[in-house]
This record gives sequence, structure tokens and C-alpha cells, in this order.
Amino acid sequence: MALPETVVADLKRLLGPENVLTAKEDLIPYSFDGTAALSQMPGAVVLPRNTEQVAAVLRIANAARVPVVTRGSGTGLSGGSLPVADGLVLCLVHLNRVLELDRANLTLRCEAGTLTQTIAEAAVQAGLFYPPDPGSMKISTIGGNVAENSGGLRGLKYGVTRNYVMGLEVVLPDGEVLWTGNQCVKDVAGYSLRDLFIGSEGTLGVITKVLLRLIPKPAAKRTLLATFARMDQAAQTVSDIIAAQIIPCTLEFLDRTTIACVDDYAQIGLPRDCEALLLMETDGHPAVVEEEAARMVELARRNGCPEVRVAQTEEEAVKLASARRTAFSALARVAPTTILEDITVPRSELARMVRFVEAVAAKYRLRVGTFGHMGDGNLHPTFLTDERNAEEMHRVEEAFKELFAEAIRLGGTITGEHGVGVAKKAFLPAFAGEASMRVMRELRRVLDPNGILNPGKMF
Repeated sequence: MALPETVVADLKRLLGPENVLTAKEDLIPYSFDGTAALSQMPGAVVLPRNTEQVAAVLRIANAARVPVVTRGSGTGLSGGSLPVADGLVLCLVHLNRVLELDRANLTLRCEAGTLTQTIAEAAVQAGLFYPPDPGSMKISTIGGNVAENSGGLRGLKYGVTRNYVMGLEVVLPDGEVLWTGNQCVKDVAGYSLRDLFIGSEGTLGVITKVLLRLIPKPAAKRTLLATFARMDQAAQTVSDIIAAQIIPCTLEFLDRTTIACVDDYAQIGLPRDCEALLLMETDGHPAVVEEEAARMVELARRNGCPEVRVAQTEEEAVKLASARRTAFSALARVAPTTILEDITVPRSELARMVRFVEAVAAKYRLRVGTFGHMGDGNLHPTFLTDERNAEEMHRVEEAFKELFAEAIRLGGTITGEHGVGVAKKAFLPAFAGEASMRVMRELRRVLDPNGILNPGKMF
């Protein structure tokens, strides 16, 4: 059903015609997000400038039963911000101010459209640290990070976005504005509504402001790169590091295919005769950093690593870290369509899961590169394909069915950081179970009885 002209007229009166996009050429950039092979044209895109305008937009949409999909920079990888046909896209990129940085309480308050990189830089300028670092942090918005509970390379030591959210301003589907949380380190009064909205993927309310926890900036950091002839050796090194009570801030891996693609792309000089590469970073007090770095070198060599490259300067550290941070970009150059997936298994099962990915790719005659967060068991099998080839895309879909089923069988999950969205909603019941699915559906129905917020996502 086409978007009612009366709704468009009301939105233009509210926001001004320049902030309501309806021409096809203006809508195309909002018809997709970072998820491969998914697109859908919306009826209109609205660009509010403040919370009051967001609330008014939702009141108009709710009264007319018009579906609304909230969007930031559109970097999501599960189709979470994919528009509904002829619905509204509520784009929050103009809500992009850092409102307060409170050094006394180690907090930062900002609007939902603020770039993650902007927040990280504001923290550094104050001598503080905001740890979550999703791969898209230079362009992703904090509202999207909260809605998807984004992770990143530093997740092993510092956790994910949820661990740094102290408060949220949320606009409910009927336009009512809710604030949940505060600057208190301890608060157990009532239900934790804040945690309900974190990771809710825009299905329960629209996040407009975020209160974040900051921490002191680590005094030192050491970056190391180790290569292994076998993936099992890399996995055992990770297990040994954790068993030695060392929690690196970064513990990442690349497989053989990804190593070759990265070196072609970034010209780092990586060895190509290995099956696995580990990027290891430790941070904290300088003396502890040196001790942990030396111990990790020792453990890597004990597990068959012929040589560990240890960065001697900040510039060299950035270069070594780029081996992991450019993985997706490097793989994306190889084929017309790059499908980056996201599954997590217990650390003890990671090597087995990587082998399974390779076996499934061979079974379905597909090319895959796998990389990810070995320290927390989160891996990203990335299929290099062509969405114009329907038969090959069918084989990709069948491969993913097997990967998700195996992850669940091993005690893992269908998503560690990308969310459910459209791409994984068919697999959620097998993971969550009947009771959890019922509770989630009922919560959604209570908060959004007309079903206008991000319909068709998650369930």
C-alpha cells in the first residue's frame, strides 16, 4: 500500500519539505544497508533534527499505521535497517551532537546519530577511553551500535556496547519519550529497561540519546602478529593465553584465504605459506604490558609459530593491526558480492568450527574466507559470490543453514554482534526456543501494539 499523501503532507509541515524525501532518486541510497543482496524501496525518508521531531513523526505514523524503520549510517550487516515497502525511513544522522563529557563521573552523553569514531576521539581528547570498536566505527552511529549491541576487536577484554551504556532516551511508538538509566554506578531500582532496548534492533522504540561510560585510557599497548602452519596451533595458543590468565585487548585471527587477500590489498608483507594468523594486542600498565607480550610470544612459539612480529613503534603497530582491520575490505575486492556472516561458538570449539566452514564451502563449491575474534569465539565466514547468479546464491543459503545449525549444536549462537534483522530471523527459533520466542513477541506487542516499528525484523 502506497504511503498516504496526507501523511507526507503532515510530515512536510512538521519537518519542512527539505527534510522529507520522496523522489525515487533520493530514496535509492536508503533502500539498502550493509547487508549483501537485500534492498527495498521506502515510501519516504524523514530527517528529524531533535527528539521532539522524532516523537511527532512517530505520533503521525502510529495514528496512520505506517511502518517506520529507524536508520543511522546504514552499516548494519543483518538487514536491520532495510526499509519496509512504501514505509517510512526515520534517519537520525542529524542528531549528531556530543552533549556533555563529564570527567568527574567518567561519562559522555550524546545524540543517537553521533559517529562512534567521534565519541572515541572525544574520549581521547579528555584523556579517557571508549573501548567498543566495531569495524564500521568510522561511519556507524552510536544509536545503531546500541540497537544492535555491537562488538568489535576489543570485545574479549572490554566487552561490547551494552557494557558501556548507562542511560538511554527512547521514543516509544506512540511518541511518548522515556528516559532509563543514570550516572550512578550502582542502580537496581525496578526492571532494567535500559537493557531491554539495547540489542532490540529498533523494534521496541527509537533511541535518541545515549549516556555512555568511559574508562581511563591505558598507559601502554603492545601489538604482535603470529603465524601458524595449522589453525589448531593458533586455537591452542589462544587457549594457552587465556589459561595463563592473560586477557589481551585484541586476539584476532585470519585464515589462509583472508591472509592472501589482505596482503594483496594492504601490502603488509604477510607470509602466505601459513594457515592461520593471530593479531594479539595487550594494553595497561607498561610493566604488565611488556610481561604479557613476552609471555604471549613464548606461548605462540611453543605452539609452532616460527616467528612473532612485535611492533616497535606506533606506526608499525597500526600497520600490523591493519592485517585484521582491512580483512573485510580486502575480501570484498575479490568477487561482486561479499556476504559477511557472524557466528559464535565456545572458544574450545573454534578450530572445529573453522574446519566445518571449510568443509561446507567445499561441499557447496563456494569460496570462503574466515576471520574474526578468536579470543571470544566469534568468527566471520565470508562467502565470495555473485548475487546475479541465482543458482550459486541458493548454494550460499544452503551453506549458511548448515553453519548456523552446527554453531547451535556446538553450544554457540547464530549471531555474536551483527544482530538478527532479516537475514537470520528464520534461525532464531531454533536457537532461542519456544518460551523465549513467546516472551520476546509479547514484549514487542506490549510496547508496539500497532506493530509499526521495524516490522518483519527478528520474527
